[in-house]
Amino acid sequence: MAVTAAQVKELRAATDAPMMDCKKALVESDGDMTKATEWLKERGIAKAAKKAGRIAAEGLAGIVIADDFSKATVIEINSETDFVAQNEGFQNLVKDSAQEIYANQPADVDAFNASTFGASFAEAVNKIGEKIELRRFSTLNADSKTALNGYIHSNNRIAVIIKAECDSEKTAEGMRDILKQVAMHTSAMKPTTLTYKDFDAAYVEGETKGRIEALKKENEELSRLKKPLKNVPTYISKMQLTDEVMAQAETDIKAKLKEQGKPEKIWDKIVPGQIARFILDNTMLDQEQALLNQQYVLDDKLTVAEAIDAAAASLGGTANITEFIRLEVGDGIEKKEDDFAAEVAAQMA
Repeated sequence: MAVTAAQVKELRAATDAPMMDCKKALVESDGDMTKATEWLKERGIAKAAKKAGRIAAEGLAGIVIADDFSKATVIEINSETDFVAQNEGFQNLVKDSAQEIYANQPADVDAFNASTFGASFAEAVNKIGEKIELRRFSTLNADSKTALNGYIHSNNRIAVIIKAECDSEKTAEGMRDILKQVAMHTSAMKPTTLTYKDFDAAYVEGETKGRIEALKKENEELSRLKKPLKNVPTYISKMQLTDEVMAQAETDIKAKLKEQGKPEKIWDKIVPGQIARFILDNTMLDQEQALLNQQYVLDDKLTVAEAIDAAAASLGGTANITEFIRLEVGDGIEKKEDDFAAEVAAQMA
C-alpha cells in the first residue's frame, strides 16, 4: 500500500527513528502504526547487535564536582561520529549519565548497564541510531584535609580531576584554585603517570636508546638545514640520575669552569644552575609523561611539584598531589581508516 508523508511524520514523532526507516517500517507493516512501531523496535535491536562490531572513537567527556569539593566524577561516552557527539540528545545523555554515576557509584560499566538507568541509556542509544557506549568513568573523594578540583576542556573531550593531601583544612581549601590550574595543565600536557618513580626500570631503559637515536637523526636534518641543533642527552629520566651520575656531572661542570678560566670563588653561584640544567636536559621522559616532573605551563621555571609546594607554603602549609585522572575521548582506541569511495559504493548497492 501507499504510505503517506503524514504517516511517516507520525511514526517518526512517536519513535524518533530516521525518516527512511519509518517509511520502510510502514511499507513492511501495510500502514499499521502499531506493527510499524514493533518493526522499528525489532530493527533497533538488530541494529544494536550489528553496531557492536563497529568502532566508537568519538564522543564526549563529562564531569561532576561537588559544591563542597568533596567528590568529583569524570566519564567518557563514545559515539561513532563527531556529528552525533554534537547532537543535543547525545550531550544530554552524557550529562545525565555523569550525574547518575556521580550519585550512585556503580562498580563498573557492566553494573551501570545492568541498572535501571542503564536500560534508559540503551533506549536513548537506539533512538540516536549509531553505536554509543559508556567506555569508562572514575571518581575521587576528598576529606577535610584533602584538596580536590577538576577541569573539562572547552571541546568537552578532555576531563581531569586532581587530588592533593594537605596538612590542614585551611591549606586544603586554599589549594583548590591551583589544583584547577594544574588540571588545566594536565589537560594540555597529557601526563600518563604521577611521578618518574612510577616508571618501570625496564621501560626507561628501553626508551632511552630509541629516544636518543631519534634526536641524533633529527639533528642530522637540522644540520643539513643549518638550523640550531637540539641537545642530545645521556639519560632520559631522573630514575637514571644516581648519586654517582650526579657527582660525575658536578665534577665535569667544575672542570669546564676551570677550563674556561672562571674564578673558583664564584663556582658556588654557577654550579647549582648548571646542575639544574643537567637534570632538565636528562629527564625528557619525566617531562613528557610524569605530571609532578613536568615544567608547569603557568611558570616554566618550576615543575608542577615545585609549584604545588610554593602555593602550599604561601598558605603556611604543605600539600602533595597524590592522584589524578585524565580522560580524553578516544584515547587508546584504534580508529578504522575508512575507504570513503568503497563506503559510498556499498551504500548504493
